[in-house]
Amino acid sequence: MKLKIKIIISLLLIAFPVVSSKAQELNDYLKIAAENNPELQSAYISFEAALQQSPQVASLPDPTLTLSAFGRMVETRLGAQEARFSFMQMFPWFGTLKTKRDAANLLAEARFQEYLAKRANLFFEVKKAYAELFAIQQSILLKEKNLDILDSYRELSLSKFRSGSSKMVDVVRVDIKRDEALTEIAIEEEQLESLKRRFNLLLNRNKEASVGIQDTLVLDEQLQPDLMNTEQTFNEHPELAKFDKEREAYEHRAKTAQKSGLPNIGIGLDYAIISERTDMNPPGNGQDVIMPMVSVTLPIFRKKYKAAEKEAVLMQEAAIKNKEAKKNQLQSDLEAALYDLVKAKKQLNLYKRQIESSVQANKLLVSAFSNDDGDFEEILEMNQDILLFKIQQLEALKTGFTAEAKMEYLSAKTQNYDETK
Repeated sequence: MKLKIKIIISLLLIAFPVVSSKAQELNDYLKIAAENNPELQSAYISFEAALQQSPQVASLPDPTLTLSAFGRMVETRLGAQEARFSFMQMFPWFGTLKTKRDAANLLAEARFQEYLAKRANLFFEVKKAYAELFAIQQSILLKEKNLDILDSYRELSLSKFRSGSSKMVDVVRVDIKRDEALTEIAIEEEQLESLKRRFNLLLNRNKEASVGIQDTLVLDEQLQPDLMNTEQTFNEHPELAKFDKEREAYEHRAKTAQKSGLPNIGIGLDYAIISERTDMNPPGNGQDVIMPMVSVTLPIFRKKYKAAEKEAVLMQEAAIKNKEAKKNQLQSDLEAALYDLVKAKKQLNLYKRQIESSVQANKLLVSAFSNDDGDFEEILEMNQDILLFKIQQLEALKTGFTAEAKMEYLSAKTQNYDETK
């Protein structure tokens, strides 16, 4: 009777694993990834670098200062010219600098949207990798608990053999299953360690660092995939916003090209130092000369301006097409994620029912075998079915969690874990 109770308790443990709260929270890893991932840091640095374009393109050209010293003085009515200074500042056509600044700012915003997209994708990759770690670790725990069940089966079959009511082949069958389980556990433990190292590299930290894994993953019960509008879900996705900013930037570049084809205006001053005449004293003798100047460029070579404007127009069209292609890809990915989530939830419900029924059936088989009215091979098969259903349940949970993470990425609803940015 005690042996029978031990077997039933083992079955309950494999059906309902114990939950621990000691593992590190997933959100902690997301924060670490946001702060440490080099690709994400590179994207943010690129955005900061793009911000430096605006003051460059929106600044006036440097003024020119010309100094002339005469080796042989040029005589004038008021005296000889000793030296001459010329200062000139050129001004582009009205509004040119503004269009350049607006274009640069918009391209910087596009780089920021690119950073946001990379951040959201990084969070998805971390959640996906974490779900894989969870599934492998829980699979190992299930198979270790199953070893306890097999040990109790071995003890039961050996006891029945000694009493003459069973065959030794039943004990051998258990040993075969135990050896198979031990090998699978060893392989999965190696896989778990490899996944932990890859996970740490994703976080850009020591690959041998400890990785804590929660004992459960929870799906969002409030998320109703059948009510989601796949057309509007990612309207504000940074991947699409990036192309909008690029298109607007090239619109301003087209205006810049048009204004660049208009004259530039230069305003300057010419100052000449005059020495006094000694042979006579005319009015204003030796008075320096100050002469305001105005210059205008003549943009008569039009090909480069037309080509720049055409380039900007074509880049606008490219941005529109890129956005359309990316939107189609996002919508396709969302449809796949919705299907995976719906499938996972249905499978979870199915496996839950199958596990409950199988555990009940196995109790009856063990009881019948204990009373010399059952087939031991059926007990082993039913036990393997329970284990298989539990592992499939883990895979469905992993798939559903990954699908939800993908939907968060596609809908750009990812939480801002990198609070320092």
